[in-house]
Amino acid sequence: MANRPIRPQRVTPQSLRTLADDLHIAMVSGDESSTVSGVAISASAVLPGDLFVALPGRTHHGANFAQEAIVAGAAAILTDSEGVTLIEHSSVPIATHLHPREILGRLAQRVYDPGIPLPSVLAVTGTNGKTSVAFYLEAILRQLGETTALSNSTERRVAGEVFNTPLTTPGANELQALLAIGAERGVAVMALEASAQAIERHRLDGIVAAVSGFTNLSHDHFEDYGDMDAYLAQKLPLFQPQMSQRAVISLESPWGARVVERCTVPHITIAEAGEADATWSYQITASDAEGESFTLTGPQGSLSTSISALGKHMVRNAALAIAMIVESGVDFSRLSAISEEQGGIEVVVPGRIERIGVGSAVAVFVDAGRSADAYTNTFSTLRERFPGRLIVVCGTSGDRDRTKRPIMGKIAAQMADHVIVTDDDPRREDPAQIRADLLEGARSVSVAQVREIPQPAEAIRVAVAEAQPGDAVVWMGPGSQHYRDVGGTRVPFSAREEARQALEESGWLSS
Repeated sequence: MANRPIRPQRVTPQSLRTLADDLHIAMVSGDESSTVSGVAISASAVLPGDLFVALPGRTHHGANFAQEAIVAGAAAILTDSEGVTLIEHSSVPIATHLHPREILGRLAQRVYDPGIPLPSVLAVTGTNGKTSVAFYLEAILRQLGETTALSNSTERRVAGEVFNTPLTTPGANELQALLAIGAERGVAVMALEASAQAIERHRLDGIVAAVSGFTNLSHDHFEDYGDMDAYLAQKLPLFQPQMSQRAVISLESPWGARVVERCTVPHITIAEAGEADATWSYQITASDAEGESFTLTGPQGSLSTSISALGKHMVRNAALAIAMIVESGVDFSRLSAISEEQGGIEVVVPGRIERIGVGSAVAVFVDAGRSADAYTNTFSTLRERFPGRLIVVCGTSGDRDRTKRPIMGKIAAQMADHVIVTDDDPRREDPAQIRADLLEGARSVSVAQVREIPQPAEAIRVAVAEAQPGDAVVWMGPGSQHYRDVGGTRVPFSAREEARQALEESGWLSS
């Protein structure tokens, strides 16, 4: 994995004067003929010759780190009016803009211009399913023989190389750098997960997706948006001409119809057969403990394929990905051919009902779900597939919407035989409060068996030790994550490995 700052091999150095003229930047001090050859928003990511863009944050202003950026080799600083007041002295030019975040993408686009066409982008948004759709998009395109790039909450990958970034959607400067690297390496298409926060915070600025997809909308992120209408409003710019050329909209949630009403680019719809009147429809034809087979039917015909994942919601994600690829201009017959020749979509989506220790008498899964809708989908799927008890281990993220937590706890208690509430990613919030919010909902179900075990490694061991053959244990929250965020510090932690060790210690899996 590449941990260095993300940069293409070729850059197009820009003078501050040119950037000032094009992007309405005002010089505060220094020589406006100075040039910059990179863009960084973190002092730790600055390389010599960079423009350090000092942005306001939730806890600190980037301008507080201006001297660190200069020591690292920053050639100039761009900030807002507040940032200017925080920089006591500077040996490099300082420029200002009223809202520098809003021009970050266009600025990086100029500096990282490879001189050849960038990869086209297929972007997907919604509450749940975004990560999976992005994985399916990239996997299908690779099966078609394309050189691809991927950016979602799990990983950033360009032509097979994995890059490290901390955000679901990278900052606009990093995203432009990834696209430029893709152009250099012959990438045809990037599959991109677009969160509401990324759209709101201008991380996609400078990109017009060939096709954008919408999965669904459910209760989440009220800490940022307050209610469902405001949450939806942050998604809608993706379905306007400044951000997309075409769209595919899933009607699985009632909010899909709202997106259709307010989408102003050419668009089509997709839904389960018999669920709604849609352009494309999908129907599950077979299900087992290994995956799902389904048929997708649309204006170009029908194809049958399969996925190595469990649940109707994963079929919806794969079907949406196929429809988006067709809408991007790929001939439908090519997709039919890979289904027939290769037997299905060749990817296991990490941390989405991902089974640990395949073959053990007790089925143990890790899942990234941290919303009521995700809980319902996962628990329903496991109830259908496994005859024994359903044991749920669950925690959720701190510094996030508290109102959804009792709802999640109640769903867990209603649908599972045994619920163990534990810690997940408390961030800077008191983990006891997070557990209390989940327990409030879980203990409102009078017949529920509910236990609180703060330490997640202990919680999964208790769950697995109590399980019997035919039971299913699912650990909701961490998914494929390789760390826990405790007090703002990322502590190495693998739910996959802890679950595997729990199976071995209980005798269900040979080491």
